[in-house]
Amino acid sequence: MRNYENLVIVKPTFTAEEIQASVKAIEEVITSNGGEIAATNAMGMRKLAYPIEKNERGYYHVIYYTIAPSSIAEIERRFRINEDLLRFVTIKYDTNREKAAWTDLVTKAQKAAAVKAEAPKVEEAPAVEAPAAVEEAPVAETPAAEAPVATEAAAE
Repeated sequence: MRNYENLVIVKPTFTAEEIQASVKAIEEVITSNGGEIAATNAMGMRKLAYPIEKNERGYYHVIYYTIAPSSIAEIERRFRINEDLLRFVTIKYDTNREKAAWTDLVTKAQKAAAVKAEAPKVEEAPAVEAPAAVEEAPVAETPAAEAPVATEAAAE
């Protein structure tokens, strides 16, 4: 079993539920081929470096997992035929140094997931809205009205 990382970019035209369903399908492809998912990192919607299929943005999701090397070809084949994905990349962590880096990435992703799991508790509090109709005198009009008077006085 080797350590791998997959970065997938899902189409941004989907709703949040459709994106999550697509990510679950991607994870299912990995687990159905004998992979064990160690951690995931939902990076969220980001701007692409260049347009892909007329999309300026994409939903980035990283999956860290271990799997037999023989299964990677099938996983990548399934990713290629998945029309929900704009792009994907598979990274293999093979040497001892790379394995240590993979372990660090997994622990960071797990910590980030733990923080996100606690975050909804804070977000459930009702949002405080700003006072509705507080209108102030436009600031730009006052100096503009006084400016011609000052100019005329200076000219005399």
